[in-house]
Amino acid sequence: MEELIARLKNVPDAYDDFIIGITTYVKKKPERLQKVMEYLEEHDNLTSSDIVYFVSTQPDFQEDNAKL
Repeated sequence: MEELIARLKNVPDAYDDFIIGITTYVKKKPERLQKVMEYLEEHDNLTSSDIVYFVSTQPDFQEDNAKL
């Protein structure tokens, strides 16, 4: 997790809520952390928007929504 946080902090337009949101997402399942780390390793010059888009398009992204 510490490596992920360090990588997210190095994104040029990183901001606190972005880092909190991504880390909250990956904490739910170990495979999420692995998938996000692979994405960061495979792509250069990512913006926070690129990473948020990637995470939000994952099939399990909606699993964490509150049920009404």
